[in-house]
Amino acid sequence: MSRAIDGDSETKPREACGVFGVYAPGANVANLTFYGLFALQHRGQESAGIAVSDGRAMTVVKDMGLVTQVFDEARLAPLEGHLAIGHVRYSTTGSSTWANAQPAYRHSGTTGIALGHNGNLTNITELAESLPPGSAQASSDSDIVAALLLQNYVDRSDGRGLEEALKKVLPSLEGAFSLVVMDDSRLAGVRDPLGFRPLVLGRMVGENFAGWVLASETCALDIIGAHFVRDVEPGEMVIIDAQGVRSEHPMGPANPSLCLFEFVYLARPDSKLYGQGVHAARQRMGELLAAQAPAAADMVMPVPESGIPAAQGYSRASGIPYGDGLVRNRYVGRTFIQPQQIQREQGSRMKFNPLEENIKGKRLVVVEDSIIRGSTFKRLVAVLREAGATEVHLRISSPPYRWPCYFGLDTYDRGQLLAANLTVDEVRDFLGADSLHYLDLAALKKATGVDPSAFCDACLTGDYRVDVDVAQDRHVLEPLPFPK
Repeated sequence: MSRAIDGDSETKPREACGVFGVYAPGANVANLTFYGLFALQHRGQESAGIAVSDGRAMTVVKDMGLVTQVFDEARLAPLEGHLAIGHVRYSTTGSSTWANAQPAYRHSGTTGIALGHNGNLTNITELAESLPPGSAQASSDSDIVAALLLQNYVDRSDGRGLEEALKKVLPSLEGAFSLVVMDDSRLAGVRDPLGFRPLVLGRMVGENFAGWVLASETCALDIIGAHFVRDVEPGEMVIIDAQGVRSEHPMGPANPSLCLFEFVYLARPDSKLYGQGVHAARQRMGELLAAQAPAAADMVMPVPESGIPAAQGYSRASGIPYGDGLVRNRYVGRTFIQPQQIQREQGSRMKFNPLEENIKGKRLVVVEDSIIRGSTFKRLVAVLREAGATEVHLRISSPPYRWPCYFGLDTYDRGQLLAANLTVDEVRDFLGADSLHYLDLAALKKATGVDPSAFCDACLTGDYRVDVDVAQDRHVLEPLPFPK
């Protein structure tokens, strides 16, 4: 389950995970998966794992750490096969231990199933209780799904055992799930009927092979030279094997509800969501923010790196010169992803340093994409004043984040969300800024270029697309009643 959150060390929601899958006979699928995960590293930095099959046996390698810490040439070389899946994890359920690193793997006799999961299930207790007595203990919602798939797997003469198991299990899942799943010979990609988390299908053709790719974001296709084919649709299951790609919809009606924060912060800026470039959308957010919340200032500066596109847009629309006021140490990871409190606190102290020559004597517009808990932001404002800024005007390219996410971001405790407990003026005073303005929800959705009804915005509005217990304190649920 989720760990306690340190409200004094984080300004961002903890991230969703990243998944990747490839079916490409003749290609080095382990290396392709390594590079795909490297492109998705921003989605999780706690653990990384790869499962590979050659059609006869499956090998799973996973460990705690970054992709480049877990895998090197020596560890990748033995992973031979024609299909693979990979996963980078930030835990939202399950503790930060090796046992909860993914891909989750279950086997019985000659049958093995590996699964990578991006999202969060909301009916994990019921799913755990549905496992038969004597089942091996499950350690996370992802592990439960793998166990249920194995329980429902039947060897078939046509080789479609995985496909049929998915059809039986998927309708019982509730919440957010984008999955990559494999047995010895087939790869599957699945998105929940609301499509909370992204999943895309790509095609690649090499000198001696052709293959199909599944990934959380299009940037993972780019790094391996695959081209984007389409989004996996909400509620869709795609099966990839020697016959190609086929699609089914075993989960009932779909209602597209992509997490709006994928556009705001989670996705890499060079990715596309709903066919729209993320970087350009973030620049439009800044332009609309400048129209809604002008400021008399000498320089527009971002909180690097997440605030850069919106700051560029704000500067362009306002006519106020764009400049850099903070240098980010690129070798310090995203502080909110670090699993231990002391690492996060050290990270936030080490992460930024002011450029005094750019700041001193100036009125600053400081642009960032969101404020979640606020204490790191509070320290940044103090650093800018110490460096000589005469005024600090905060502009946030999303609305106040006021409600917990139950669908893949670790923001369960509403008591630790700054804007849930304070007015905008009170937030401004807490942060020590001269002014504070947020982009409103309508403008944010307009900036994406997407139908405004096609998003989950529960973290901003409290309007959840599925039933959740908003009073639930997820921190007290460990351990879950998994069968022993």
